[in-house]
Amino acid sequence: MSENPTGSSNSLFGSPDSKCSEEEDPLIGEHQRNNCHAQKPVDHYNGTYIIFFMLGVGSSLPWNFICTAKHYWIYKLRNCSDLPIIEGAGVSDLGDYFESYFSIASSIPSVPCLILNFYLVNRISSQARILSSLVVMLLIFIFTTVLVKVDTSFWTQEFFAVTLICVAVLSGASNILTASVFGVTGRFPMKHSQSLISGQAMGGTVSALAAILDLSIASNVTDSALAYFLTADLFLLICICLYLILPRIEYSSYYLNIKEEEGPHVTEADVSEETVDISSTKTNSPPILPILKKVKVLAACLFYTFFISIIIFPTISAGIESVEKLSGSIWTNKYFTPMICFLTYNFADWSGRQITTWIQSPGPTSKILPTLVFLRTFFIPLFMFCNYQPRKHIYQVLFQNDVYPVMFITLLGFSNGYLGTLSMVYGPKVVPKEFSEGTAIVMSFFLGLGLAIGSAFSSLVHLI
Repeated sequence: MSENPTGSSNSLFGSPDSKCSEEEDPLIGEHQRNNCHAQKPVDHYNGTYIIFFMLGVGSSLPWNFICTAKHYWIYKLRNCSDLPIIEGAGVSDLGDYFESYFSIASSIPSVPCLILNFYLVNRISSQARILSSLVVMLLIFIFTTVLVKVDTSFWTQEFFAVTLICVAVLSGASNILTASVFGVTGRFPMKHSQSLISGQAMGGTVSALAAILDLSIASNVTDSALAYFLTADLFLLICICLYLILPRIEYSSYYLNIKEEEGPHVTEADVSEETVDISSTKTNSPPILPILKKVKVLAACLFYTFFISIIIFPTISAGIESVEKLSGSIWTNKYFTPMICFLTYNFADWSGRQITTWIQSPGPTSKILPTLVFLRTFFIPLFMFCNYQPRKHIYQVLFQNDVYPVMFITLLGFSNGYLGTLSMVYGPKVVPKEFSEGTAIVMSFFLGLGLAIGSAFSSLVHLI
C-alpha cells in the first residue's frame, strides 16, 4: 500500500508530507523542514494502518455481536411473551421487539459520553481514555458471555434489564473509544482515519460471518452463543495488546509527537476568520463554536446519515422475512435474516467506507453531499413495503420478491459507509491540526446524536 492512497485529497487538505515544503507551509522553518525530510519514518508493512483498522473492528464488534445474535436473544427471552412491551400498541412478544430496546439502550449514553469526551480531550490523555474504554468493554462482554450458560428462565425480565444496562455501558465505552481513536488518527495521514472507519464496518461483517458459522456448526443455541461471544472477548483482548504496541512503532510515534510542532494542515485558501479564531484560542477544551462554524454542514450530513440508518437497521431490516418462508427451507427460515439483514448490510457498509480510500467525491463544500444524504430518507418506505413482520396498519407487501430487500439493504449499507465516511473524515481536515482531535470528537458527537434520535424514532416503527 502506498504512502498516500488518498490521491487528490491531499492537495485540498494538505498532508503531513506537505509540511516539509516551504511553499505549502511557510510557517515551518528551513531547519525543521530538513529534519522532517531526514527523520520521517516509514510505516513498515502498514503496521500502523492495520492497528487502526483492528481498533475500528474492536470498537464496533461488541454492539454488532449483540444485535446479530437474534436467535440467542429470542431463546433467552422466550418467557417474556406476556409482557406489555409498547403501551397502547397491543404488542406482547418481547422476542419480536428486543432490537428496538437494544438500539435505544445503546444510543442513550452516546450523547453524554461524547460530551464528556469532548471536555476531557485536553484533561485526560487519549491513551488513558482508549485503554480504559477497551478494558470496560472487555469486562462487560465477559459478563455477557458468562450469562450465556446461566439459566435465566426464572428471572427473564431481570435478565433483560441487566442486558440493557450492559448494552448501555458497552455503547458508552465504545463511543469514547471511537471518538478518542478517531481524534488520534487526525494527527496521521487521511488513510489512517479511513482505516479506522473501514474497520468499524468490518466489525459488523465479522460478527455476521461468525453468527452464520455458529448457526451452522453448533449443536444448540447456547453453545453457538458461547462460542460467538468468546470470539468477541478474544478480539477485544487483542485490541488492547495492539494499542499498547502502537506508540512503540517508530512511524506512529513520529505522528503522535508532532501534534504541537506542526502548523495548521489546511491550505492558505481554506483558512478563514473562524480558523484564525480557533488557532488563537487556548483553553482546556477545544473551542466548540468556531469548530462548529467550520464543520456545521458536514456534521449535519453525518447526523442525518446515521439517523436514517439506525431507524432501519436493525429494527426494520431484521424484521423482514422471506416471502417464501412458508416453504420451510433452511435458507428462508434459518439463514435469511443473518445473511440478508446483517451480512449484506455490513459488507456493503464496509465496501462504501473502503472506497473512500480511492475516491473522495463529492468534496467537503459540495452541495451534492447533503443532497445525497437527504435522499436516503426514501429508504424508510421502501423497507416498510417489503415483507416486514409483524405488520399492524400497513397490510400490503408491495415487493413480493426477496431480491428487493437484498437490493435495498445493499444500497442502504453502501450509502451509509460512503457518505458517512466522507462526512467524518472531512471534518478534522478543515481545521488547524492542533484541533483535529477536538473536531473529531465533535463529529463523533453528531454521529452519536443521529444514532440516539434515530433509535427513538425506530421504536415508533412498531406502531405503523
